Amino acid sequence: MSEALSGKMSVPAVRGGPLEGVRPAGEPRSAPEQVLSLINSPADVKRLSARDLEQLASELRQYIVEVVSKTGGHLAPSLGAVELTIALHYCFDTPKDKIVWDVGHQAYGHKVLTGRRDRLPTIRQYHGLSGFVSPAESPYDAFGVAHASTSIAAAMGIAVARDAAGEDYHVVTVTGDGAMTGGLAYEGLNNAGHSGRDILVILNDNEMSISPNVGAISKYLTSITSSKYYNRLKEEVREILKKMPLGESAGQLAKRMERSLKEVVVPGGLFQALGFQYYGPIDGHNLTEMIGVLTNLKAVKGPRLLHVITKKGKGLPYAEANSCVYHGVTAFDPASGTMAAAGKSAAPDYCKVFAEGLSRLASENDRIVAITAAMADGTGLVNFKERHPSKFFDVGIAEAYGVTFAAGLAISGMRPVAAIYSTFLQRAYDQIIHDVGVQCIPVTFCLDRAGLVGADGPTHHGVFDLSYLRAVPNFVIAAPKDGDELCDLLKSAVDQEVYPFAIRYPKRSSRSFTPDRPFRTIPIGTWEVLQEGRDACLLAVGAMVETAGKVREALLAEGIEVAVVNCRFVKPLDGALLRDLTGRYPVLITLEENTLRGGFGDGVYEFLHESGLQPGALHHAGLPDRFVTHGSMAQLLDEVGLSAAELVARVRAWVKGRA
Repeated sequence: MSEALSGKMSVPAVRGGPLEGVRPAGEPRSAPEQVLSLINSPADVKRLSARDLEQLASELRQYIVEVVSKTGGHLAPSLGAVELTIALHYCFDTPKDKIVWDVGHQAYGHKVLTGRRDRLPTIRQYHGLSGFVSPAESPYDAFGVAHASTSIAAAMGIAVARDAAGEDYHVVTVTGDGAMTGGLAYEGLNNAGHSGRDILVILNDNEMSISPNVGAISKYLTSITSSKYYNRLKEEVREILKKMPLGESAGQLAKRMERSLKEVVVPGGLFQALGFQYYGPIDGHNLTEMIGVLTNLKAVKGPRLLHVITKKGKGLPYAEANSCVYHGVTAFDPASGTMAAAGKSAAPDYCKVFAEGLSRLASENDRIVAITAAMADGTGLVNFKERHPSKFFDVGIAEAYGVTFAAGLAISGMRPVAAIYSTFLQRAYDQIIHDVGVQCIPVTFCLDRAGLVGADGPTHHGVFDLSYLRAVPNFVIAAPKDGDELCDLLKSAVDQEVYPFAIRYPKRSSRSFTPDRPFRTIPIGTWEVLQEGRDACLLAVGAMVETAGKVREALLAEGIEVAVVNCRFVKPLDGALLRDLTGRYPVLITLEENTLRGGFGDGVYEFLHESGLQPGALHHAGLPDRFVTHGSMAQLLDEVGLSAAELVARVRAWVKGRA
């Protein structure tokens, strides 16, 4: 370990012996889950013997598999962090000491050890535990997180507040699962290193985010395999110097040579240049080594970085072999890893349709390229990559970079398509405005996971994109009603050369997709009347078009006849059709799976007001002005009043003037 070798820290040789500071092992336990059943808080972890700690790791890993195999959830990341989690709670006094997690889906084990063991089977269920860390859920969750690269910045804020209050506690981050590909992590490192404050950054290096890590930083971190030669090389240099007649003392020259060797061989130079004392790399699955090192690091002052090597999916051969697939899972068979089949639909998911459509377009247009931010699997672009490897770019967890990178491509004549989850694109809002919007560059944005996403909850619901994109001049914003229309909108976007073009779609079945159907260009700003009516008109966006059809059918049985319009363009609106509908229908009702604040409904109201049009009545159905919890899609749609059953009651009341 670099600092230990340079004499700045002494790490005890603890391999093979009892854990330093841990009581001697007692008699072996016979009950297979006896240790875990005794853990109700981190204080219970601290009382365990060396043997019991190892058994706890085995039982904790088994328990995570047992629960997630039934509920689904983030499997591989939490399996890889089991020993690290135990070591942290053994060495630090939480919740007084603050552990700030990065990419909160590593923290299932943390939840179990901090009093939530019996509630783990409710994880990601409606009114159950969050799939991520949340201060509202437990005082042991120091900072809420679900997206990557935030831990160091948050931890620095906590450290500054600690010092201002004259308090004395440790601040530790678990920064990993790809977080080091995000620029915010390096902004945090730069500031923390310059500050000189006491903070320990643990780099949980599992060589993965969700898709495999990419870029120079990833290669730099994985170069640690060469550092095993460092000790031997250093000792050989020392022995040679001792035998040489030198004017300078052999000890001093050896130290200087050692520093030079360290800069060449040990992969900590980057972090040391940023002001951190670098330690590692160490085996993140070796409890003995980790507890020894963490115990010593508690006594070291200033910014420190401990480099820990872990294996994502540790303990399950199929998860270790394919950690991308087992990053987030549905219910599965623990023995084989076979996942439960999802409910079959006549049409593939939107992300598969997107990938197929874009692949076809890229075969016809050499200027088309695809960009993802560490989500090749999630956005469906793995197949695109296989078919068009030279046209595929994974920028890592660096959405802001990805947007400006796309702008540079587009301004130089390429036709970039950036596939980024709706909630992740929020991280690049400045780039959307300044680098794309201001210059009116024709970048195509495909926003996967738009609308509610179910079990991942409020940090992952894509319910703000219509609002935050509608506010940006020059943008075209569209939402398809089905898979065929998604392909048509894709073609419309890449064929035009004038505007930034955003297409949003949900994580659901595409309803209708014809693989060999020729794509057509849809004129920008045009809507589609699907059914005429008499009593009201439903103006539906994207996924709400299908729901509007169900509402229409239910109300027809009651003698209420409503029209359904596919409002596939949210910006610009179809002004001519909207004027016509306003004159023909006594009630207009907008339907959107987006927050009502600044969304499609507000756009319709603004247009009517600015045009001097007075509809008989105008009502809006969308998401309320609050963060929506996690749960099944059916539960969440019911809660916010957007399920077909809830909308039937609301539309009935609006038509009859009762609301």
